[in-house]
Amino acid sequence: QVQLVESGGGLVQAGGSLRLSCAVSGSIFSFMAVAWFRQAPGKQRELVAGMTSGGNTNYADSVKGRFTISRSIGKNTVYLQMNSLEPEDTAVYYCNSKIGGMDYWGKGTLVTVSS
Repeated sequence: QVQLVESGGGLVQAGGSLRLSCAVSGSIFSFMAVAWFRQAPGKQRELVAGMTSGGNTNYADSVKGRFTISRSIGKNTVYLQMNSLEPEDTAVYYCNSKIGGMDYWGKGTLVTVSS
């Protein structure tokens, strides 16, 4: 059973930074595609950043140049470094992994950016 546990959310002022972490267990981490999604109140869940098993990355236009997705294969952990945060980045952030045709989700971590 694949499990994902996010951490690192919190309250930050606009212009500040946060680093989210997602600990992954239950499968071969290096074979997984991983991603961060977010869902703001009243809005649909959207892709923020993704990384293929081969390490290729992609980002939503709204976060390009500000957010960076990375991983530590040795620690089975995915990170999302978020810089220059804006109030519009306020949302619950979810970690996602794909392996063997299956999607797995964490429970999310709340990020609140005050103006």
